[in-house]
Amino acid sequence: MNSKVDFEPLSQHSTFKDKKRKLWLLGIVIPNIANVAFLGYQFGPKSTQKLFAMTGPLALHVVIPAIDKLLGEDPDNPPESVISELEADPYYANMVKLFIPFQLAANVYGQYLASRASTPLLDKILFGHLLGVVNGVAVNTAHELSHKSAKLEHYLSHLCLAPTGYNHFRIEHPYGHHRRVATPEDPASSQLGESFWQFWPRTVIGSFKSAIEIETRRLERKGKSFWSLQNELLQGWGISLVYHGLMLKMFGRGILPTQLTQAFCGITLFETVNYMEHYGLKRQDLGNGKYARTMPEHSWNNNSLFSNVLLYQLQRHSDHHAYPTRSFQSLRHYENVPQLPAGYASMVLPALIPKWWFKLMDERVIQHYEGDIEKLNVYPKARNRIQKLYAHLFKTKQMPQDEVNA
Repeated sequence: MNSKVDFEPLSQHSTFKDKKRKLWLLGIVIPNIANVAFLGYQFGPKSTQKLFAMTGPLALHVVIPAIDKLLGEDPDNPPESVISELEADPYYANMVKLFIPFQLAANVYGQYLASRASTPLLDKILFGHLLGVVNGVAVNTAHELSHKSAKLEHYLSHLCLAPTGYNHFRIEHPYGHHRRVATPEDPASSQLGESFWQFWPRTVIGSFKSAIEIETRRLERKGKSFWSLQNELLQGWGISLVYHGLMLKMFGRGILPTQLTQAFCGITLFETVNYMEHYGLKRQDLGNGKYARTMPEHSWNNNSLFSNVLLYQLQRHSDHHAYPTRSFQSLRHYENVPQLPAGYASMVLPALIPKWWFKLMDERVIQHYEGDIEKLNVYPKARNRIQKLYAHLFKTKQMPQDEVNA
């Protein structure tokens, strides 16, 4: 890791200046919201303890969406001519890594408070939700690191994933999801008519199996078995096991409600974002198991300024999938691709409530494909319902009658 954090601006020869350069420091806001909340809980008056314990849902569902709405769209879009210069600037990589010590501090502090005999069970669960927000967002930090080529970044990615135990993401995301994105074969691409609660087990189980298959094939090519010490999945799970073992040794079994809650909430928050990013979108099927190249239109985009800064521009997902090796500072916003109606934080609650989500999104998906159901990535169990409910939006030439009556 480069220990020197570069705060110098881009080259004087560049006509583009990153107006968000200093704002990227806000990437550490999420873990430090938790750290401040824990301080308030420990040292503030008893009457405010419950309010501080509830910081997780308040920040996620109220504060961040409100700031997103207040600040509006992100006007900053780097031109192609400066991408190589942005990529070479070490400042941005350091901003990503800066998240990790604050994440770990929040987890240690939260587990300490949860371990105290005076902490009620409800507060332990609320701490778990708050840490779930921190560790769910940490998956995004792990995501940025997972796309780098250096081994150090891969191990740091695993460290971010240790609290949730979601270490298979480091393998499955770059080598599985990016290959199959926006196809029915991808467990991490949600389908039209599929609720989040149907998607959750499909993506969690499917991505886990996919990671094992990917790593097994990689090791076989090197003449190694799955149980080799070179297995990165085993290395990642080992890091997670050591982390949780240390937490239990330091703070005892009283932290289990917090630990279990944060893991579930962190995984669920991450998979909620996954659910939003490709809902109903499909690359053209070329036959023989092949699909058209991934393009910007195969991801849902959003350009809310505050969430862009907090999440290293993950909302510019269209550019990320079109150019997966690009770092966050180089990602661009496209107007002519599918657009979410609001930022990620604002869409979490709708995603968790199927009727609300379907009302917001289903017609958008169908209209994007101009009513051609064969171009949609449709959840098989919902196909007939979708066909009947939105018959007025579909073209007349639709699925064979025997499929409609099935």
